[in-house]
Amino acid sequence: MLDTAMKQQLKQYLANLREPIELVASLGDDAKSGETRALLTEIAELHEHVSVQFDGTDARKPSFIIRRASDAEKWVRFAGLPMGHEFTSLVLALLWAGGHPPKADPETIAAIERLEGDYNFEMYFSLSCHNCPDVVQALTLMALTNSRITATLIEGGTFKDEVEARDVMAVPATFLNGEPFFNGKMSLEDVLARLDSDAGERQAAKLAEKEPFEVLVVGGGPAGASAAIYTARKGFSTGIAAERFGGQLHDTLGIENLTGTTYTEGPKLAAQLEAHVGEYEVDLMDRLQAEKLVPATQPGGLHEIVFANGASLKTRSLILATGARWRNLGVPGEAEYRNKGVAYCPHCDGPLFKGKRIAVIGGGNSGVEAAIDLAKIVDHVTVIEFDTKLRADEVLQAKLRSMGNVEVLTNAQTTEITGDGSRVNGLVYKGRASGEEHRVELAGVFVQIGLVPNTEWLKDSGLALSKFGEIEIDGDAATNLPGVFAAGDCTTVPYKQIVIAMGEGSKAALSAFDYLIRTEPVEVAEAA
Repeated sequence: MLDTAMKQQLKQYLANLREPIELVASLGDDAKSGETRALLTEIAELHEHVSVQFDGTDARKPSFIIRRASDAEKWVRFAGLPMGHEFTSLVLALLWAGGHPPKADPETIAAIERLEGDYNFEMYFSLSCHNCPDVVQALTLMALTNSRITATLIEGGTFKDEVEARDVMAVPATFLNGEPFFNGKMSLEDVLARLDSDAGERQAAKLAEKEPFEVLVVGGGPAGASAAIYTARKGFSTGIAAERFGGQLHDTLGIENLTGTTYTEGPKLAAQLEAHVGEYEVDLMDRLQAEKLVPATQPGGLHEIVFANGASLKTRSLILATGARWRNLGVPGEAEYRNKGVAYCPHCDGPLFKGKRIAVIGGGNSGVEAAIDLAKIVDHVTVIEFDTKLRADEVLQAKLRSMGNVEVLTNAQTTEITGDGSRVNGLVYKGRASGEEHRVELAGVFVQIGLVPNTEWLKDSGLALSKFGEIEIDGDAATNLPGVFAAGDCTTVPYKQIVIAMGEGSKAALSAFDYLIRTEPVEVAEAA
């Protein structure tokens, strides 16, 4: 199962085990069970603290639990092989069960330990899903910390009948005590916040204790991270308040146009940005949703950001880098069948449509790239573009044309997504030239029609926004409000690209620096 390099790497990790762990497998006579037996045998041979048993009686076969030998009530179960993106999750489960401390905030661990009630999680993942490991690892840590929490992590490709029966059409898909809990990526803190009613109150109390910043960055994507690094290097007290540090990077797989980096992946780049920010004295405050901006009444005064948990932060200068999100079609059926055939991430959800007919809405780079990837998995792809021609780069269009199972419809307007009440079964589009409506039968619709800036919360703040909701900035990344700057996909800067966002974030930081050294704080000016 494991090649020589993986075995050597795993052996090095297992050297961190502090106490014995047990692997207990429930296997059948199928090929997957044979592979699971081989994998667990190899793992057990790598360290004396690992033992394996093949006498499990769980109905899901193949599956296996990982537990600490001294505390069998704390366990996590993997159903199917946790390889691909989930191999790291397997390694972490082994280490945590063996007493190696997780890299989690002690307060978070304490909050997990305090949870009362029985929480039985089942979570479905795919081996190609780059959003799934965060959820897998969060549930794993919770199950190995609190004996009243269990986690069964299920590889959807191995348990297709179960996936079909539960109408799982998008991953990660998490169930709690047999009922749907959440569809999509969640961090450990996100899961905990849904279970711990006091989490928001405690977070607000911590924020209330903070002194005003010299620079506060709202948003933790490439623009926000770059801005914080630059201002921290200038010696200013800097904070980042982010709803999800890394932003859209977590939903981006292959990145091949970041200058100086031939290839990387979004989640990896997000982790690198967080590590880089961590090299400086930046106060990183994650999972904070901004709700209101109260601008300073005069230059040199304090701007205030109010958050959804009721807390607020104040700052002398403000950099808004809230990014953007996928644009919705806004047609009947889209919201009703979200995660029931309507999807936005081809890398995560594509494998769930293997052998089926799907559509991709959008003919730009994102849409054509999605169609190319999906055509390798599904039976047939219909690309529907509103414009009279595809707008993707020619190299991508050439690749698309080379694929035999792709049909392209241009000058076509999607008017409805249809379903049978539980899942998508087709869509309706109108030919813009003829006005005629047509129906296409299919199992899934991937929406790839661009971005919407995350700026709704700023509409009544006095900040100038474009007709598209973008923050209007000048060549120095300055807004119409003194001391407020903006960068990245939430602004009017053209071309929404990672490398551009990084540059704009750096520019906004340098402009904030210039503002701070030239603008005397209000309290000092009044004293003079």
